[in-house]
Amino acid sequence: MEKWYLMTIVVLIGLTVRWTVSLHSYSGAGKPPMFGDYEAQRHWQEITFNLPIKQWYFNSSDNNLQYWGLDYPPLTAYHSLLCAYVAKFINPDWIALHTSRGYESQAHKLFMRTTVLIADLLIYIPAVVLYCCCLKEISTKKKIANALCILLYPGLILIDYGHFQNIYNSVSLGFALWGVLGVSCDWDLLGSLAFCLAINYKQMELYHSLPFFCFLLGKCFKKDLKGKGFVLLIKLVCTVVASFILCWLPFFTEREQTLQVLRRLFPVDRGLFEASFVLHF
Repeated sequence: MEKWYLMTIVVLIGLTVRWTVSLHSYSGAGKPPMFGDYEAQRHWQEITFNLPIKQWYFNSSDNNLQYWGLDYPPLTAYHSLLCAYVAKFINPDWIALHTSRGYESQAHKLFMRTTVLIADLLIYIPAVVLYCCCLKEISTKKKIANALCILLYPGLILIDYGHFQNIYNSVSLGFALWGVLGVSCDWDLLGSLAFCLAINYKQMELYHSLPFFCFLLGKCFKKDLKGKGFVLLIKLVCTVVASFILCWLPFFTEREQTLQVLRRLFPVDRGLFEASFVLHF
């Protein structure tokens, strides 16, 4: 009981710090024509809500890719769409096509900050708490200390709640951490599913894919590739393939759709920078 009481206090401290930082302004506020990354997140809600899914990643008169074009995987787009439905219910002006460009207000800022906090509460914070509680051979105090250090990590808080740059980083990190928990507890299929969701939310999680691949492949070898290890390998392959197919299904209808999304995610042909203000990969 004491452990969970202390862990609850740690979570409340983490939430308080996050919300306190969010009360400050954000990068790009009141600075046209781009208005910073805050506007990028708002604009993605505008695009995903108002345009057919086949147009999300294509340049058009309604979707100028030079103006915060969508350049993250499908799960990010779906998340933007979900937030857009809520925004539409509260105030349709927030996501009105064209006319909402550069929209700024205290009410909208509160809405955007709240979406980040809810994402933390649903995905990132539970993963951190469970991860720290599952740590073996360390005392309760050290588990609490680890949770406090992770939840108060300034880099993530300042980027997601202060600067507002590429927000919802905690979503991909949370999925990745759920993946770590899964494979650590021998829930290999669930762990693989969680990590696939992380990659399909932000492509930067590919940096963590090699350790996951090697760890799981090692498990297969350990169980003997001629027996249970081979069965596990097949199950893992099927889980990964099925996860990607489900996430990318709307973009698999046409070859050019798939290629365009990949071009947006990995801008090799555009160089590392696009329009001199966005670092992509």
